[in-house]
Amino acid sequence: MPGQSSTREGAAHGPATAARAAVRPEAPGASGSSVLLAAHAAHVEPAPGGATPHAADAAQAARDERRGLALGLLGVAIFAVTTPMTRLAVGDAAAPQLSPLFVTAGRGAAAGLLSLAWLLATRAPRPRRGQWRDIAITALGVVIGFPLGLALALRDVPALHAAVVTGVLPLGTAVVGALLLRQRASAAFWACAGSGCAVVLGYAAWQGGGRLVAADALLLMAVASASLGYVVGARLSATLTAEQVICWVLVASLPVTLPLAAWSARGLDPFAIRPAAWIGFGYVALFSMWLGFFAWYRGLSLGGTLRVSQVQLLQPFLSALVAVPLLGERLDGATLACLAAVIALVFAGRRAAVGRARPAGATSRR
Repeated sequence: MPGQSSTREGAAHGPATAARAAVRPEAPGASGSSVLLAAHAAHVEPAPGGATPHAADAAQAARDERRGLALGLLGVAIFAVTTPMTRLAVGDAAAPQLSPLFVTAGRGAAAGLLSLAWLLATRAPRPRRGQWRDIAITALGVVIGFPLGLALALRDVPALHAAVVTGVLPLGTAVVGALLLRQRASAAFWACAGSGCAVVLGYAAWQGGGRLVAADALLLMAVASASLGYVVGARLSATLTAEQVICWVLVASLPVTLPLAAWSARGLDPFAIRPAAWIGFGYVALFSMWLGFFAWYRGLSLGGTLRVSQVQLLQPFLSALVAVPLLGERLDGATLACLAAVIALVFAGRRAAVGRARPAGATSRR
């Protein structure tokens, strides 16, 4: 989930993308997103056809922005299908399919092997020794924590329910960024974050007959895990490309995901599992855990973090639109209203100011 997103100047999942948006202080977004600015060379050759260099640069920037928005929308569309496809893979309590542990470890292992092949084919540089700690933390968040929490929860709650709860992932990422990097978030930002949590908890309690259920705690754990992974992974994107970050994170997870996938597959009869469940598993392994990040990160790089990241607001609605025909779930008025409220609060929160990080030992002025 996506819930909820990195480039060299942007964020690191899927989702790690929202992390850089959460920590950059220049722009007035709650996530602190900033437009990526290309530095001009000191001496620019005249553009073909007699056009001035500035006009050529502006035309190229416009083309890059359009391509970036298209790729960003593609990435969000891929991530939006993750929730219903995970539900398809694990089944429900009445008709369980693949185990949540197998779906989590298997998708990470499959994407990790693909990442290893990609890193070897592109001759990507190895991370420095000091970067492995951040790689490990990012892996715990986006390879283990978020997928496992989502898969476990979807055994007991519908995909529409999960789409509402995980819809606060962009705000969660911004909160973790503000706390971890000691940024001074505005009162408006904290009001939006608190209101978003209140809406999600209220919806979850209403769906649970007046109380929260274990699946809600798992979904919130998934949001927290992804938020931490996105923010920590953002630091890696300063020296590695976004594609290299997610690939090294997945490869570093292989010593855990491969044995877990093999262990959780013991006694599994593949012919007893519905073909639809295998399709769901294949989707989350190939697209949600790997290819979706490539499209998303490239879109942020071309179109700018501030502009492209706004398409994340569509993700909960896209998840709902897929869940209704794919899973036969019913989109009622209350769920639709909560989806709209969450998206509005995320949008407002991204517009609220986040100041620069406090220097170590600094004290507030009274």
